[in-house]
Formats: sequence, structure tokens, C-alpha cells
Amino acid sequence: MKVVEFGAFVNFFGAKDGLVHVSQISQERVAKVSDVLKEGDKVKVKLMGFDDRGKTRLSMKVVDQTTGEDIAGSEQPGDASEGGEERSSGGRRERGPRRKREEAAE
Repeated sequence: MKVVEFGAFVNFFGAKDGLVHVSQISQERVAKVSDVLKEGDKVKVKLMGFDDRGKTRLSMKVVDQTTGEDIAGSEQPGDASEGGEERSSGGRRERGPRRKREEAAE
């Protein structure tokens, strides 16, 4: 793990690295990442998805750090697992493909 000002880069699934943003480290507000995490710490994370550039989004706050179990009710709003609608990064609902309009016959 490499600790940076805005979060921590965590190695997972062997060769993969991903960012745990400071907002995803704990249920409580974290003012300084280095107050909570140190380089070399082992933590449990959950893959939350991918950003617009294809980079992984990881979270520690949705995983019990002792057992590795998901913490009930900790899913983010709009997560598919919560039954919410998936949203793009702009906050808008994803729509299906456009339908062709029927042209009125004269």
C-alpha cells in the first residue's frame, strides 16, 4: 500500500492496483490519510466499479476490516446491488437505446 494525500493505492488480486479515496477509508471523516493508514498496512477492500478513465474505485468503509464481510446498509446510493438505478458520472440516469420515431402518414 502506498499512502498519498488523497487516499491510498492498494494492491489487490495480485498484480492490480487501485485507489481507495480518502472518502472511502472510513465511515467517519478522515482529515489526514496517514493518521489512519501506514505504508505496508494490509486492508480489506471492495471493488466499487471503475471511473471514466477505467481506473478502479475501491472502498474500505463498506467492508468489516476484521472479518472481510460487507457491512449491511453501506452500499452507495445508486448501486445496482441496492436496487437503485445505475447512474453515469454526471449523475444522470442511464437510458436505453433511442427508439425511432414513427412519422405520421399524410
